[in-house]
Amino acid sequence: MNKSEIVDKIAADHELTKVKAKEIVEQVFGFVGTDLKKEGRFSFPDLGTFTVTQRAARTGRNPATGEAIKIKASKNVRFKAAPALKDLVAKVKVK
Repeated sequence: MNKSEIVDKIAADHELTKVKAKEIVEQVFGFVGTDLKKEGRFSFPDLGTFTVTQRAARTGRNPATGEAIKIKASKNVRFKAAPALKDLVAKVKVK
């Protein structure tokens, strides 16, 4: 499901215009970004927890030439699924 499908579903389920539903979806995702920036984590019950992690600088290799390159330190977002989500996914048949 992509963003526009989420907007369409929320609009239909709650009798909202697509514009209003889009504003709500963007606000929710904005909360995630704001909390990650401010607190370093965002938790959503029954879905999981997003946390900011630090990745150290390291040496890598250019795959085309094999030359050693320096990779800068960076920050990434990690997600840990909640038990409820894990239980739900355990019942899904994989194609």
